[in-house]
Amino acid sequence: MPRTAVPTTSTPADRPGPTAMMDSGSGGSVQHRARGVLPGLLLSLTVGAATVALSRLVPAASPALVAILLGAALANSPLAHPALQPGLDVAARTVLRAGIVLLGLQLALGDVLALGPVVIAAIVTVVAVGVGSGLLIGRLLRLPADLTVLISCGFSICGAAAVAGISGVLAGAHRDRDPERAAQHETRTATAVALVVLFGTLMIPLMPVLAHLLDLPQQTAGIWTGLSVLEVAQVVAVGSLIGDPALSAAVVVKLGRVLMLAPVAAVVTLCLRRAAAESVEGDDGVGAAGVPLIPGFILGFLVAVAVRSTGILPEPVLGLAQPAQALLLAAAMFALGTGVRIFLLRRVGGRPVVLAALVLVVVTGAGLAGALLAA
Repeated sequence: MPRTAVPTTSTPADRPGPTAMMDSGSGGSVQHRARGVLPGLLLSLTVGAATVALSRLVPAASPALVAILLGAALANSPLAHPALQPGLDVAARTVLRAGIVLLGLQLALGDVLALGPVVIAAIVTVVAVGVGSGLLIGRLLRLPADLTVLISCGFSICGAAAVAGISGVLAGAHRDRDPERAAQHETRTATAVALVVLFGTLMIPLMPVLAHLLDLPQQTAGIWTGLSVLEVAQVVAVGSLIGDPALSAAVVVKLGRVLMLAPVAAVVTLCLRRAAAESVEGDDGVGAAGVPLIPGFILGFLVAVAVRSTGILPEPVLGLAQPAQALLLAAAMFALGTGVRIFLLRRVGGRPVVLAALVLVVVTGAGLAGALLAA
């Protein structure tokens, strides 16, 4: 804010005191913004805590799915209030990124390296084949590019966290979008998350049945589960149903897939930069030239992985980090759910469901091949 020149003839009583300066300066502005953020942020955290608590009582009630549905219900009801929007925006961005950073504390590099070269190669292959086939199928279905990328990455890497992480990269390249485009992106992000949770939940009873029909050893079934199932929580559920050896293998393999979020985010950024270089305006309003190769929250995720890998964090700290991460991601899912607009979903139709189903088939098939090779 430009300063107004003070007349040299003014007396001390004429000049604004400290309180007036604070109220009219940046300090007062910060306080005003903070007060404006609180309603929506507190609502998001409260709903997130409630959905996590519900999942403890009813394991089938995924916090992400319940939070998304509650957010969508609020957005399309008369209860939605503009005063909530600043806090919801913070939850959908800052809280979400904090949750992704804490996700890194679940992963130790030593555990991934101990899987051996065959399983590591299978992890990379499943992610690459899943994302690549998703992009191809999405183009054939003529889906919006950002929705295609979000579904492909969510189903190939680590579910809702991958959708949210890649969504943050895409949003950083579209800072100049008009409000309607921003609303479309939020709706597509929420749609991708909902599809991830829905199909991932269906896999919980399906994977143990398939593993039994194929007569797979528990270790092999666990590797297949880690290579194929979408969410970490869903992997735990499937592994528990199959047996302890399957559970141990599945969780470590799945966390190896989580680690792929960083390189995939870097590739997405490079593609956005290339699109920005090819067109000044870009057909989609892309302005990615100034986007960092790896966003700050992805770097934070990698730092968290490195810290966990050193073994310096005591178990009580790691024990607190997991529910904190679940709470933050659930709160962010609620905020993303408020971006769902029924009229925008009608424009998309059933094609995203087709894309999600086909990518899931590809990922599950590639995961089975990788598990059999590892065995």
